[in-house]
Amino acid sequence: MSDSTTRPAYVAAHIDDIPFEDGAAPKAEWKPIRRFFGIGSFGVNLARAVRAGDELTHDHDEVDSGHEELFLITTGHATYRVAGDEVDAPVGTFVYVADPAVVRGAIAQEAGTVMLVVGAEPGAVFAPSDWDTEPLPE
Repeated sequence: MSDSTTRPAYVAAHIDDIPFEDGAAPKAEWKPIRRFFGIGSFGVNLARAVRAGDELTHDHDEVDSGHEELFLITTGHATYRVAGDEVDAPVGTFVYVADPAVVRGAIAQEAGTVMLVVGAEPGAVFAPSDWDTEPLPE
């Protein structure tokens, strides 16, 4: 799908059609959305908790990438840890982290919690992180 001259006008997929990477998010299903669709202008991934207490995303910063990130809980309930604070995040909650140096992470409070995350470096041409260029899981 990387060649824009052969790309279809659109692609639709259900969350269960997208493979998940084992070990990418401990105990949660980490779905490489950007790679699945061949998106080249921004990073986007999804994590789905198998059980309450699953880590949707580990505590991390984006200093190396320079990315700002926008998170959305689309199903369930999570708790974010952002800059040392805890943010209650029921379904429909957005958490935006502009500063790449701010440490952020999220834990599912319910099984089946789904978190969508979009990120890129402001004002720069998007380049995926090294981990985001691996082949899709089978």
